[in-house]
Amino acid sequence: MTVAVMTAESRPRLRRGVRLVFDAARGQRVLLYPEGVLVPNETAADVLARCDGATTVVEIAAALAREYEGVEPDDILTLLTRLAERRFVEAATDAASKDAEVAHE
Repeated sequence: MTVAVMTAESRPRLRRGVRLVFDAARGQRVLLYPEGVLVPNETAADVLARCDGATTVVEIAAALAREYEGVEPDDILTLLTRLAERRFVEAATDAASKDAEVAHE
């Protein structure tokens, strides 16, 4: 199975079955997925919190640049690409295509 390329104009969202939640025991946000738990750093958690399927990678980077110094859009894109490769996030259009394929079966 191939993973779609994440671009600056992609609209990332968490994949089905993946949730970003606050873990009181750890005192921070964690990414829950069917096989386990990923503990992202604060900045990565802020990126994931903005993955709503409507906001582009460029818009996410711009919002984070207002909160953090030194945010580079390429760094955000790299992070999201790695998360997509690990199947934690997907571009919203990828999900729409998958849903359409399932409907035709």
